[in-house]
Amino acid sequence: MIHTLSIALLPILMITAAISDLASFRIPNWLTLATAALFFPMAWLTGMPLAEFGWHLLAGLILFAAGFLLFSFGLFGGGDAKLMAAAGLWFGTSQTLPFLVATVLAGGGLAAAVAVWSLIVTIFEIHGPGDDSRLTKAAKKIRPKLPYGFALAVGAIVAFPQTWWVTGVS
Repeated sequence: MIHTLSIALLPILMITAAISDLASFRIPNWLTLATAALFFPMAWLTGMPLAEFGWHLLAGLILFAAGFLLFSFGLFGGGDAKLMAAAGLWFGTSQTLPFLVATVLAGGGLAAAVAVWSLIVTIFEIHGPGDDSRLTKAAKKIRPKLPYGFALAVGAIVAFPQTWWVTGVS
């Protein structure tokens, strides 16, 4: 039962974050806090070795620093930075790179989709029906933002099967 919970918890939390970010461009602090906080009892309940625990803490700290830098340069939202650090606790140093690569690839696909949508909206605004059209008004409300929580969730789900939680827990 504990093993099942240990491999289901992070994906569920990340999917919840992705849905929230897609719906509102916001990742609630309680969700990020739960993602980080639940790592600790799960590590204890599954018998994570102390050395492994240390590597997981290090990964969380490294991703916290990286997220802070990305946020300070305006490349990342605060919720995205915090979620990345919280997820890093679950990945440890051995799976941080696969998590980040999958996240960057998913983010690139997301950015391409948002760019195409923005182009379509722009073309529609230039050549579409009159300004009083409902569709025109709705299209103008859409802003090209990146809900990067979605990319973080995809990256987490892709990389998670190779983590200690899945391969190392007996």
